[in-house]
Amino acid sequence: MAARQRRSFGTVKQLPSGRWRASYVAPSDGVRYAAPTTYPFKWEAEAWVAEERRKIDLGTWRPPGAEVARGLTLSTYAAQWLTERPLKTRTRALYDDLLRLHINPGLGDVELSKLTPAAIRGWHAALSTGETRRVHAYALLHAICATAVHDEVLDANPCRIRGATTTKRSREITLITPAELTALADAMPAPLRVSVLLAGWCGLRSGEFKELRRGDVDPDGGVIHVRRGVTYRNRQHHVDTPKTRAGSRDVAVPPHVRAALVDHLREHVGRGKDALLFAGADGEHLGDWDYRKAFKAAASAVGKPALTVHDLRHVGAVLAAQVGATTAELMNRLGHTTPTMAMRYQHVAAGRDAQIAAALSAMADPPE
Repeated sequence: MAARQRRSFGTVKQLPSGRWRASYVAPSDGVRYAAPTTYPFKWEAEAWVAEERRKIDLGTWRPPGAEVARGLTLSTYAAQWLTERPLKTRTRALYDDLLRLHINPGLGDVELSKLTPAAIRGWHAALSTGETRRVHAYALLHAICATAVHDEVLDANPCRIRGATTTKRSREITLITPAELTALADAMPAPLRVSVLLAGWCGLRSGEFKELRRGDVDPDGGVIHVRRGVTYRNRQHHVDTPKTRAGSRDVAVPPHVRAALVDHLREHVGRGKDALLFAGADGEHLGDWDYRKAFKAAASAVGKPALTVHDLRHVGAVLAAQVGATTAELMNRLGHTTPTMAMRYQHVAAGRDAQIAAALSAMADPPE
């Protein structure tokens, strides 16, 4: 008769063949699970039970017999992971590049279930790319492995490098004053002047103002309704919803900009509600290179050669913060989903600290 030995957790049983079978009842679902194989020695069966108990205690347990996907490599799993996600065109292209250039060459052929923290550290240390690219590659790998944990292919996420998802800003943001913003707009070609004002005073992304159409602007120029954005990839323009969920928003245009916006609509925009505010020579979306060329020339003309189009979004955040906009209000105006992202666009403008100090003194010694 086969011998069965009960333990405080799990059971090991010797079979007529002399081998040992291990099993236990999982506390999470009350189902009895058996080891996927029998063991020639009792201590091996007990070790299996002990390991399953450890997983339960750590919260990494998954049912024995669940598909472990033996032989499934990281590259194969990552490709499937990518196809299952509703990503923006530009984001999907970025992830494709990160996998092809940085993740798969070092880890793609590794069986997913055998990825270890040591292997991840070695791969990360060997990455020969810029800091921002390293952060993006690691963050993508971390997300893929997190899904693998959820799918019960991995017991735990092997991506455990502290600080690997953060990076220092690669370049200093160039901030400009309202007067410099006006000068910059004046230095742009006439059909593009208002784009600078919308980026600087309203904090619009370049892909947002390039997709603006007559129907997105109130007739009096008071409100812009941001509902779409455009990106250029693989020699094609792709129109989609804004970059973030909060990106669909209504942005109030400062009164001093409204007249210029109304004039722009009258002089440079077609009559139909779908007419682009800033179109290329062919009437279609303005090309990225064409816009950057005009912008760089204007920036150099006003003595700000390092200024970028995206810097104007930071300028818009600073100006809004200086007039008292709260973090929540900045989030709404810039189209951010988290306070952290909104705070990244706040900077200390030159001379602002002295103005704050003067205002504090005025509070301490109010005029009679």
